[in-house]
Amino acid sequence: MKPVQILHLHSSFDLGGKEARAVQLMNAFGKSAHHTIISAVPDAMSARDAIDKKINVDFPDETKGESPPLHGRPAIKRYQQISDYMEQFDLILSYNWGSMDGVMAHTIYSQKKGLAPLIHHEDGFNHDEIDKLNWKRNYFRMIALQRSHKLVVPSQILEDIAQKVWKQPQARVIRISNGIALPKYQKKAQFGAFPGLKKRDGEVIVGTVAGLRPVKNLTKLVRAVAVAGDHVKLAIAGEGPDKELILAEASRLGMSERLIMPGFLRDPSRFIGLFDIFALSSLSEQFPISLVEAMAAGIPALSTDVGDVRNMVSASNKDFIVDKQDQEGFAKALQILANDSDLRKKIGKDNWQIAQDEFDEKVMIARYKKLYGAAMNNQEFSAL
Repeated sequence: MKPVQILHLHSSFDLGGKEARAVQLMNAFGKSAHHTIISAVPDAMSARDAIDKKINVDFPDETKGESPPLHGRPAIKRYQQISDYMEQFDLILSYNWGSMDGVMAHTIYSQKKGLAPLIHHEDGFNHDEIDKLNWKRNYFRMIALQRSHKLVVPSQILEDIAQKVWKQPQARVIRISNGIALPKYQKKAQFGAFPGLKKRDGEVIVGTVAGLRPVKNLTKLVRAVAVAGDHVKLAIAGEGPDKELILAEASRLGMSERLIMPGFLRDPSRFIGLFDIFALSSLSEQFPISLVEAMAAGIPALSTDVGDVRNMVSASNKDFIVDKQDQEGFAKALQILANDSDLRKKIGKDNWQIAQDEFDEKVMIARYKKLYGAAMNNQEFSAL
């Protein structure tokens, strides 16, 4: 089979949920596809390190004129340049708001130039659309998505938004839940995989995996751990602009010695099982893959009530999904979990079962192969 040529238009290619899934699929497709990746933030490319070395992938440099920029003011000339670049590909995949100029370029020129089909993926919103969606962006999406082959979302909430707010036909919107390689999370985690993390008898480790960005609201988590007791530690894996803010809040509350922040760590399956409690303090999420990973490792979750989180966890875990504005309730829920090891084991076991039943990556990969193959009218790719 001749490799298909796939163009990826990313809002950012720093490693996060959508980027991790894109890499996961690229690795699964193997040599059946050749990938070209463009980021609207050219320097945001850390996810490239997670791509298997055997995968054929290019990262054109826009500063050298190797690809058109995705960022900039909307303009017909820019859209024409983007559409010209698209002509060499068999499939175009776009991701989140930052790629929407590429989607608009495709809509304007796809029929005239006979461009390959475009499938757009929406995984959520940044802090500027937490409380209210931007009406200008909603209107832009309605127009830009008109000639997209499909719009893929991971959550029920995004599916509803796509149909009711962005006015997308039901047949165009596809919901595919994120999945992971479940067997990897059955292996015993090693403390050496999380630098600086140690655990003494009686200590409880609250952990999370997140970009250190305002939308993750990690100072909220710091405040909750600060009042949970001296036996509770906080472990955060991730990098981002809020690092100093988080450290300052921990210092202000006198819990710096209970905070471990080693930076970005690859492959959460190696360390997520070290956590006694997985925590999400986000102001906005849709279908967080980090929560799926924690569930697969058999861990209870404390989370703000955002996106599909409440519907993802087991029935026994739902009492620990708290309104995102309720700092006191969030802290109280953490204290209950931190002081009841039997309850943690019960919830962890229930979450593990949900993960086994619903979040297997094999199902997710098969659905994406079928979707992409059908778009290209390539049955051989679908059957891989």
